[in-house]
Amino acid sequence: QVELVESGGGLVQAGDSLRLSCTVSGDTFSRYALGWIRQAPGKDREFVAGFKWNGRRGYADSVKGRFTISRDNAKNTMYLQMNSLKPEDTAVYYCAADPHDCSGYGCYGSDQTKWGQGTQVTVSS
Repeated sequence: QVELVESGGGLVQAGDSLRLSCTVSGDTFSRYALGWIRQAPGKDREFVAGFKWNGRRGYADSVKGRFTISRDNAKNTMYLQMNSLKPEDTAVYYCAADPHDCSGYGCYGSDQTKWGQGTQVTVSS
């Protein structure tokens, strides 16, 4: 069974940094594409960053240059380093794992997507 457990959210000021962690179970890294998705109040879920099936990393335009996705295979943990945070980054952040291929990424939101419990990130101005 695939389990994803997130940590690291919180309340920060604009310009601050946070690092989110997502610990995944078993051999998820090898069987699933992993990424970070966020949902702001009143908005749809939005792709933030993810590992492509070829191992490369991709980012939403809104976070390029500020956020960095990384992973530690030995610890079964994925990270999202968020720098220069803005109020518009305020959202619940989810780590996600999906076994499909959508343009190189997982098909987050498919019926086989596995989700973490979400962690709140609030950025005050």
